[in-house]
Amino acid sequence: MDAAKAGVERDDVALLTGSDAGEVLAAALAVEGAHLTDWRVHSVHHRPGAGVSVGYTVKLGEDDANHYLCATTSRVSAAPGPGLVRLDNGERVIHVWRHPGDPTLPALADACTPAGLARRLELQGAPSIDLISYRPLRRAVVRARSSELPDGEVYVKVVQPSTAAEFTARHDMLTGAGIPAPRCLHSSDDGLVVLSSGRGVSLATRLAEGLDDDESGAVIDNIVAMLDAIPPAAMELPRRPAWSERASHYAHAASVVLPQHAARIERVARAVTHGLTTTDPGPVVPTHGDLYEANLLMAGTDIATMLDVDSLGPGHRVDDLACLLAHMSVLSCLAASSYPHVPAMLPLWTKLCDAHVDPAALRIRCAGVVLSLIAGARSQTRQDWLADAECRLAQAEAWLEA
Repeated sequence: MDAAKAGVERDDVALLTGSDAGEVLAAALAVEGAHLTDWRVHSVHHRPGAGVSVGYTVKLGEDDANHYLCATTSRVSAAPGPGLVRLDNGERVIHVWRHPGDPTLPALADACTPAGLARRLELQGAPSIDLISYRPLRRAVVRARSSELPDGEVYVKVVQPSTAAEFTARHDMLTGAGIPAPRCLHSSDDGLVVLSSGRGVSLATRLAEGLDDDESGAVIDNIVAMLDAIPPAAMELPRRPAWSERASHYAHAASVVLPQHAARIERVARAVTHGLTTTDPGPVVPTHGDLYEANLLMAGTDIATMLDVDSLGPGHRVDDLACLLAHMSVLSCLAASSYPHVPAMLPLWTKLCDAHVDPAALRIRCAGVVLSLIAGARSQTRQDWLADAECRLAQAEAWLEA
């Protein structure tokens, strides 16, 4: 990303998270005749080169309820109208909408309302729902519970309509090959996909509890066996860049969050980019694409469910293992007291992964993945997010020195 564009996005983040954001929200609400009385930043989503989206909890003069608004500088092709306001001051264009009226996720409104989801799933009664995650303009995950649903619970994934068929095909491909991924129960053209509930306990929980050497070895062996079992048809899917291959983009996002450490961040990015050209990534094989502890559910040391297969496709095994180790290495930054055993376990897990890929390539890519995680430490609800982000930067540097 060039310096001029990076500067624009830095200004966009400052505008949408600073005191002037209130004026943006008030102007958008005024279009529909609503009056803003209070607001607070809830979440920040910065995609380098693709814009900034921010979620807000707001109060309006019309009632005492909390409302959720989103504002974005990302490109939105939908025409302004009821529920979507376009603000243009000649320097930048900002689109604002009330959740769940996301302009690129038309199925989100039904997924987020019990009555709408009951209608979609042909249920007699309204299910209870919980919004698990939401990335404006990109995707959302809703958990629905009802005695009428398979096993009493399903997960509704809302994606852009153009990606729904490909997303469903990934799950069908894996389950057809006997890999324990969630089954696709329903899919619609507007991007609403219903998945069976995964079985097992999150690997994150097992890491928090601590695994001995034998258990650790068994887990790594089973992860590698699961990756080996991904069918060759995955090689025909579009290849997505590995996290480390976009080091310069993630360095920009990290510098927006930690401008005082911009020089250190840039050194990490340069080292990763150079390291990619001087180490052996191994052959191109079927990969998960986003393999880390939250996406693996365990039954003992066996893989019970593999989640989040959006990035399934051709790649390098080293990138899957680097993603696993990199996420593991920042758990202590996120919540040290919750993961007391992880620092002692990490060297063994690294050694176990070294047996499957080039050790130098693994460490370079671990640094690249951690670099991509720095911006995500920023939170409006955690007072310690700055220490977390700085810890992640230090961990990226540590992987380069390992």
